[in-house]
Amino acid sequence: MTTDVSTIYLLDVATGGSIEAELRDAIEQAQLDDWQVKWQPALLAVLQDLARNGVPMSQWPQSWHWNWAQKTAQVQGLLAFRGFSVVACGETQGLAQVDLRKAGREPSQVGKPLVYLDYLEVAPWNRPELGPAPRMRGVGSALITAAVALSVDEGFKGRLGLHSLPQADAFYRKIGMTDLGQDSAYQNLSYFEMTVEQARAFLEEE
Repeated sequence: MTTDVSTIYLLDVATGGSIEAELRDAIEQAQLDDWQVKWQPALLAVLQDLARNGVPMSQWPQSWHWNWAQKTAQVQGLLAFRGFSVVACGETQGLAQVDLRKAGREPSQVGKPLVYLDYLEVAPWNRPELGPAPRMRGVGSALITAAVALSVDEGFKGRLGLHSLPQADAFYRKIGMTDLGQDSAYQNLSYFEMTVEQARAFLEEE
């Protein structure tokens, strides 16, 4: 299957200018190599620093244990799962994996199909909480946009659902998703949905 590649633009934090990037509708070996060879050492350095400074593990980046090689291997060849990646400056800047088998819970869309965002992670050097200043902004929003666009393409009208790690709750509220509260069946993580109207507003904003 050929990978669809779109040109997008990210914000270069240092210069305030824009950086041309690729949004790819797949997670391929090159992205997994970047995750292993570039993301992991950068994240390890951050974790060692936090440990040295006595920061409790509850305040560490909550996705530190994610293994993208395992995540993609588990769903390889399954049509209900799709991956997305953002590549810029020769490096993978963000990854996302979605599941097309879930249905809405928000009162106006109960039982209607949606794209469920299983995992979304941005490269350590683009995360403001992990260093002095991120290199690029807009990676997470680009991946959300890709998931919403897929929802439209699938006939789901932009509906999107996800469980959020607590450190990301504010981001999902900021982009206009509905917080449906903690889900006791899913590690007590907050469950968010984007309605058809919210998806339209989000795409117009982006």
